[in-house]
Amino acid sequence: MTETERMYAYFICSIPMIGGVRAGQLLSRFGDPQGVYEAGTAGWREILNDSVVEYMDRQKKSGNLEEEYHSLGEKQIGLVLQEEEGFPQKLLEIPDPPYGLFYKGKLPEQKQPSVAVIGARECSEYGRFVAEELGRYLGSQGIQVISGMARGIDGISQQAALLAGGTSYGVLGCGVDICYPSQNRKLYEELIQKGGLLSTYAPGTKALPAYFPPRNRIVSGLADALIVIEARQKSGTLITVDMALEQGKDVYVVPGRITDRLSDGCNRLLTQGAGVFLSPESFTEEFMRNWEEKQELSSPDPAQKIRGRRKSRKRIEKLEEPLRQVYKLLDCVPKSTEIILQEAWKKGEYIDIVTLHRRLMELELMGYVKQNTPGYFGTSAN
Repeated sequence: MTETERMYAYFICSIPMIGGVRAGQLLSRFGDPQGVYEAGTAGWREILNDSVVEYMDRQKKSGNLEEEYHSLGEKQIGLVLQEEEGFPQKLLEIPDPPYGLFYKGKLPEQKQPSVAVIGARECSEYGRFVAEELGRYLGSQGIQVISGMARGIDGISQQAALLAGGTSYGVLGCGVDICYPSQNRKLYEELIQKGGLLSTYAPGTKALPAYFPPRNRIVSGLADALIVIEARQKSGTLITVDMALEQGKDVYVVPGRITDRLSDGCNRLLTQGAGVFLSPESFTEEFMRNWEEKQELSSPDPAQKIRGRRKSRKRIEKLEEPLRQVYKLLDCVPKSTEIILQEAWKKGEYIDIVTLHRRLMELELMGYVKQNTPGYFGTSAN
């Protein structure tokens, strides 16, 4: 992608209400980022609602796009797009992945295990102790710690990981040039030096309550597993848990006393089947065993890949075109229907959700497709 194309892609990324799915629809309709920019309000209304169109129009008229884009380099802020090398592959597997990510420091290592640690902002001394011990141990074992740089459990675990010589990444609900909360300034600076800060929001975007739930899907999306340390019955932490479960991630919970209101949310998650966190050592042993098994399954040797491609070609030839169109969008790693739709749109193949579900069901009955988790489809090994 040329710098000019990236500049127009920056415009799409600067609209907070546009995620990967909407960006994919716009690009499919107008061809490329510049086409999206030049489509104007009449074109945008074909796909987006009036409030988003009005926001885009204000954004287009209010600033100097070229100047804003080039200021990223001056502020040492990176922008990585879905189709570019370095974009976190884990995020391509979640519902509505971001079209682009802004970052300061580094991006998470693709082939290194990652764990999200989240919990109460107003944590107890017990919660602080567990977060410190966990962050320190994960950092010492080379496991990346992902969190939201918030007060309490998030920031404590991240700081401990860095002190142990590990790496950590903070996902913000504002621009990466803004330190929020302000009292975590020291951690903010250390994350830039020893890990990274990431956001789907353009530089200068202030932290607003509405921006944090979408941010949470990135926290869980970047992680291979999620650990909850203290959460009330009605806690924002539980939003992240819901997103992690939707993404098919393993969730572990630190149990608490039944009289402790800070543990109500955690204890309820345990009754719903979450994994029990007993110690950093026992968790890491189980986590790494599961992680290594997944790596082996997703990384077959070259001979297996060649045999798989040959077998896949023969199977495709037997399918009628409408089913073949969907089958070609799948691989051995399960994808959500949202991701499948997005990839179809990128290729200029419009399929509505009802038709997609019908074709997937037909493929599953024929033995071509397997649904391992509700809503996630991959090619069958048979």
